[in-house]
Amino acid sequence: MTALEFAVQDVAGAIGARRVGADRVELCAALGSTGGLTPSIGMIEAVVSTGIPVHALIRCRAGGFVYAEDEIAVMNADAKAAVSAGVAGLVVGALTPDHRVDVGVLERVLDGVPVGDIELTFHRAIDQIADRAAAIETLIDGGMTRVLTSGGAARCSDGLNELAAMVEQAAGRLQIMAGGGVTAADIPALAHIGVDAIHLSARRVVADDGGPGGGTAGHERLDDELAAAVAARLRTTAAG
Repeated sequence: MTALEFAVQDVAGAIGARRVGADRVELCAALGSTGGLTPSIGMIEAVVSTGIPVHALIRCRAGGFVYAEDEIAVMNADAKAAVSAGVAGLVVGALTPDHRVDVGVLERVLDGVPVGDIELTFHRAIDQIADRAAAIETLIDGGMTRVLTSGGAARCSDGLNELAAMVEQAAGRLQIMAGGGVTAADIPALAHIGVDAIHLSARRVVADDGGPGGGTAGHERLDDELAAAVAARLRTTAAG
């Protein structure tokens, strides 16, 4: 059956994901405003304690995926700390200036990390790569478990053909996880092309005015009703 992963930012999100039967969560911070950054160690420990498998995003800043020396060092420290805190996996990614998988930077980010004990997901940096077929082979050779991708499109529904081609090429050697603008209505088509997993945030904004120094007027939470609808649609699709 196609696995289900929710991107969450807090304990409540992890509990909600577990309640609807998600297989795992990607834990990150500042999802809506940046696309996701590394969560704090305190948050990682708290979410791990909920019992659902946690995959921590390792991304030190917003923007592109070409990293400087100091940024690589920070992500390496974050990766080791996250594994020590009990995560089941890490979500990583790095590109060369000409938008290829940066194998050298990935090796340095994961230096000292017991990669044999965890799963590794290459994130949507792959959607900035023109030759995704070559990238898939690079990720397989590098020992990645899966890749999160929209097939290079703004939304998975617009990248179905590319996602199907990636599934065919990977042929079980690398899991293809569809993510990017996924709705419950998209699930049958994604399952039909054979993706190994579906990833979405299913989030809503809770109004919460922080005043002049509090940033935007609200914070994001998992939408429990939407998460339940997505999980139910996936189960129905698998059964039918």
